Amino acid sequence: MEGDGRAQAALCRAAEIRDAGLWESWTGPNGEELETAAIVTTSANQVLGEIHDRMPVVVPPEAFDLWLNCQEVDAETAAALIAPAQSDLFETYPVSTDVNRVANDNAKLLEPFSPTESLASPVVPAKRAPKRGKKDGGQPTLFD
Repeated sequence: MEGDGRAQAALCRAAEIRDAGLWESWTGPNGEELETAAIVTTSANQVLGEIHDRMPVVVPPEAFDLWLNCQEVDAETAAALIAPAQSDLFETYPVSTDVNRVANDNAKLLEPFSPTESLASPVVPAKRAPKRGKKDGGQPTLFD
């Protein structure tokens, strides 16, 4: 943890990987065509478990055809691919909690960080957008 009590931020580097995803095109309730996608997750492996309890499913190159052939591959075979990836694919190291603020945007954020260091560029607090009320019809917005 850094001095303010928050968990130490960490960056994960990985060899070239392909995450498992699901994609579908469907018709919504008003007749509109919708494209939806999701990243498939599983329990974290030993390395990423130090950061979070979940991780994306990594599809190994020899299983690309199995994962992508949803017409001919049965659900049991596809489900067998949903497992934590080998730990040796990943490396983690601490980075500054400055990565948690979108206003910070510089390459130094990706460098290993020691709590005794500080980033050179001070951050100016961002102005907050005014609160928005509910739209007509009582439908809440994302900003309520």
